[in-house]
Amino acid sequence: MPIPLLADDPHDAALRAAVKPPGWVNPTPAPLYNLVVIGGGPAGLVAAAGAAGLGAKVALVERDLLGGDCLNVGCVPSKALLRAATAAHDARTATRFGVTADVTVDFAAVMARVRRVRAELSAADSADRFRGLGVDVFLGDGKFADEQTVQVGGAKLRFRRCVVATGTRPKADGVLTSESLFALTELPRRFLVVGAGPVGCEMAQAFARLGSAVTLVAKTVPLPHDHPDASALLLKSLRADGITVVSDAPPFDQFDAVLNATGRTPNVESLNLTAAGIAVDPVRGITVDEFLRTTNPRVYAAGDVCSFGPRFTHAADAMARIAIQNALFPFRRKTSALVAPHCTYTDPEVAGVGSPDGTPFRHEFGKLDRAVTDGADGFVEVRVKPGTDRIVGATAVGPHAGEIIGTMSVAMANRLGLRKLAGAVFPYPTYTEAVRKVGDAFNRTRLTPFVARLFRWWLKL
Repeated sequence: MPIPLLADDPHDAALRAAVKPPGWVNPTPAPLYNLVVIGGGPAGLVAAAGAAGLGAKVALVERDLLGGDCLNVGCVPSKALLRAATAAHDARTATRFGVTADVTVDFAAVMARVRRVRAELSAADSADRFRGLGVDVFLGDGKFADEQTVQVGGAKLRFRRCVVATGTRPKADGVLTSESLFALTELPRRFLVVGAGPVGCEMAQAFARLGSAVTLVAKTVPLPHDHPDASALLLKSLRADGITVVSDAPPFDQFDAVLNATGRTPNVESLNLTAAGIAVDPVRGITVDEFLRTTNPRVYAAGDVCSFGPRFTHAADAMARIAIQNALFPFRRKTSALVAPHCTYTDPEVAGVGSPDGTPFRHEFGKLDRAVTDGADGFVEVRVKPGTDRIVGATAVGPHAGEIIGTMSVAMANRLGLRKLAGAVFPYPTYTEAVRKVGDAFNRTRLTPFVARLFRWWLKL
């Protein structure tokens, strides 16, 4: 299904003009392309721009809106909506800081700003920009004609290598999804959200703070794949926002709007993968090896559509870079080299990276000066390989958790242990200072009774 845009909205008109120009004429195909990219979302755009920047002859095929989910129905509009919800919440709860404010939410104006922000950011993903980068942009349904040809309408694109980056779509039938949600112009008075993963939790909290009476269906707990203590803190916050959390879905007819946020399925049906000899799993997506190569050695897959996880925009970006390196050059990179964090932008933010196993070292925000001044709850936990300081995973919960987990991702990718993090200087007072405090906690475990006696002997006057 095409992503819905409002017909008479100037912001959506600007978006459409950028990412799917009404008068667009596809170019005449080159005799042979170094790279054909199918899908114009984050992975596809990075692959096309990166390969063209290296001097490759590139074709980019997109059937709907360039920018994919991230620009049009994912990261950008959802975070713009969350920002409005946070503004309303901060004003309502400002009395704890000695500030009183009257709050009125104009939902139509909130959604107009969401569409405006989306349109403003669309220039980076526009058809004109990619044409200016030297990419042949084909708007239309792309499918494989054989193992070395992609067909778009009547055009046939021959390639040496191809990257499939067609993404996923939400599972739904007759209700709102993450694709149709941002076409709303009226606030649902009673709003049901089915699914308590990142999308469900973010949107449940956003609509509650904007004024909806929200019911969230969580089979177990919110964010069940994250740290249990993180899920518990988030559940407390959701209930404080007035959200009713249930384990079974009530009848849909009790609500003015229902959002299905129970999962996604790969966009592969129209690609004619069989003609190209490409294997696919209907749930996990296109089968790839550790180099992101499919069962057709000329074809790679990147982003949400492929069997390698995780399914995040930043992971799609990283996979695209691996795919074009492996597709165009003899020196190969493996997906095992990726350190891919994740973050859910609820209040509190919940972020993680790496393994849930290992020896944990933790610092509570109740003992962090910046969190105390802000009245914020949360924690940072870093897990190390037993007997060493090598970081194998981390969790951050609270304000700026996404930024904190970025620090941990850098440390893991560069094999910086907790001892080195403890020796780094962090600005005070900040939330990232919790990382150093975790390092201090690790260092205290190194002070064995023998070492303590040795220090006392050395320092004895």
